[in-house]
Amino acid sequence: MAQVLSPLNALLTADDHPELLVGIDPADDAAVYQINEETAIISTLDFFAPVVDDPWTYGAIAAVNAMSDVYAMGGEVILALNIAAFPKNFEPELMSTILKGAAEKVMEVGGLIGGGHTIWDDEPKFGLSVLGKIHPQKMLLKSMVKPNDCLYLTKSLGTGLILTAARDPKSHVMGTDEAIESMLTSNRHASHLALRLGVRAATDVTGFGLLGHIWEMISSSGCKVSIDSSSIPLLSGALEVTGRGISTGGAERNREWLDKHLTFSSDVSAAEKEIYFDPQTSGGLIIAVPEEKSAEFQQICSQDNQNCYLIGHAEEGDPHIQIA
Repeated sequence: MAQVLSPLNALLTADDHPELLVGIDPADDAAVYQINEETAIISTLDFFAPVVDDPWTYGAIAAVNAMSDVYAMGGEVILALNIAAFPKNFEPELMSTILKGAAEKVMEVGGLIGGGHTIWDDEPKFGLSVLGKIHPQKMLLKSMVKPNDCLYLTKSLGTGLILTAARDPKSHVMGTDEAIESMLTSNRHASHLALRLGVRAATDVTGFGLLGHIWEMISSSGCKVSIDSSSIPLLSGALEVTGRGISTGGAERNREWLDKHLTFSSDVSAAEKEIYFDPQTSGGLIIAVPEEKSAEFQQICSQDNQNCYLIGHAEEGDPHIQIA
């Protein structure tokens, strides 16, 4: 993908376009364009094929997932457009229900759906193009992790594996309802709490899995990280699914990409590794909190019913992930 995008880098240099605060190089969770000293706009989009059978839930999950990049940057969602592809024989009622699920989730966080675009396709696909706003000096960036920062994760892992297993109609997968509830939960509140403490570094966990998104953070920040596997939260059923030999193509690609950038201790099981590489749909945030603010962050999360799990620490050194 870097090779594909390389011609654009020459056209979008910071010297020629200083108002483009975040673009392709260096990339982050969304693009950010400055309007004035007080306001910048965040632009992102995401869409995918159905991950669940229920149409309302599919639309709602797709919306929460697409909006997550705005919250990973520290912004607020203000406007979204539907991106839809449906088969010609798709029932209109199903289309409407998917759109309704998305619209209700956007309205839940104070945003609006302003329209969209639909094409015919053999396989249904749905998502959103999302517009957000942020103060230019308050962005959360992947590249702002500092040595001694504490890394917090706000959602349990395993959605990709559990959804893959649940596609078998003959199989009962423990944790499916828990996974759906997690995917329907917005990262907005966690983002607010991070901003309250003046945190500067965060990202969300999606297609690159936990370890891939940690690598994105530390490789752009110039530090290494130690991860405590016993502290990583897992959805109920995630280990059971890996025990059946179920895996995802995305996890395998993530493993190949990250192989030379990480080291596992002998205590980390093969099943746990599979989950750490597992692509997540509508995953949580990874928030890098300065060590001196760590206790306060845990306190405000507890008071506001926000899950946060301390999973590791950043350290000085060449970028590398150590998982013990």
